[in-house]
Amino acid sequence: MKSTAPATATPVGSLRERFDRDGYACPIAVLSEDEVGRFHARYEAYVDRNRARLAALPANQKYLVLSETHFALRWAYEIASHPRILDAVEAVIGRNILAWGTNWFSKMPGDKAFVSWHQDGTYWNLSPVKVVTAWLALTPSSEMNGGLRVVPGTHVQPMLPQRETYAPDNALSRGQEIAVDVDEAQAVCLSLEPGEMSLHHIWIVHGSNANTSAVPRIGLAIRYVSPEVKQDSPGKPHALLVRGRDDYGHFELLDPPTQDDPDPATHEAIVRRIRSSIMQGAKTTG
Repeated sequence: MKSTAPATATPVGSLRERFDRDGYACPIAVLSEDEVGRFHARYEAYVDRNRARLAALPANQKYLVLSETHFALRWAYEIASHPRILDAVEAVIGRNILAWGTNWFSKMPGDKAFVSWHQDGTYWNLSPVKVVTAWLALTPSSEMNGGLRVVPGTHVQPMLPQRETYAPDNALSRGQEIAVDVDEAQAVCLSLEPGEMSLHHIWIVHGSNANTSAVPRIGLAIRYVSPEVKQDSPGKPHALLVRGRDDYGHFELLDPPTQDDPDPATHEAIVRRIRSSIMQGAKTTG
């Protein structure tokens, strides 16, 4: 019988210390082999149903299909609300947790898509900084197949200037990139095995290269916030309460999805509402 729990685990108690010092923590074992297989199969089925639509979209607009799926797909919500993931997130931002955003970052062998060096905090308009991204791997994620790279310690420096390129192969919606030199010699790849995740800070410099290997890289970035966080946005942002309680009301809390075959128009409406908050001032919103 296959394992029903992760084979190894990083002690949750040490996560906060490492996260505060370096701006990230990994690897953190959260999914069993069975869970990885089930969620990977669900993801592939979802992509298959949307293959024609995805093929018609440039890299920086695939988010219309591949983002905010935790609001629309029951199995994606099950990932975002997974107890072992939330245990690690709680160590960083506290007991009360909202799942604000999700993005699938998938790179097939030979895929030209990349993510330029950037800082999320520049565009998300969130404060205070009780925010963390969990990056969950459903396949191996390494330097060769375009794994997430970070520059340790950059979360404590002042915000760096960034420019919007709208480069077609840049997976970021604006093609945003840091407008000053980044010392790549200091960068580290957050290598993960299937079922492992990393946590990274809203202000750490991070990005990823194209997949030059024969191995697919499939991962889900889940953006968690404490309910006390506010977003400077045109309207109240959506979120799902996944642990604890919300005593602030800064987010409009939606009900968890109950099915795995959502209405595309309803899903896209949620995506566009969330994007309207983080795309303020952009040349185009997609």
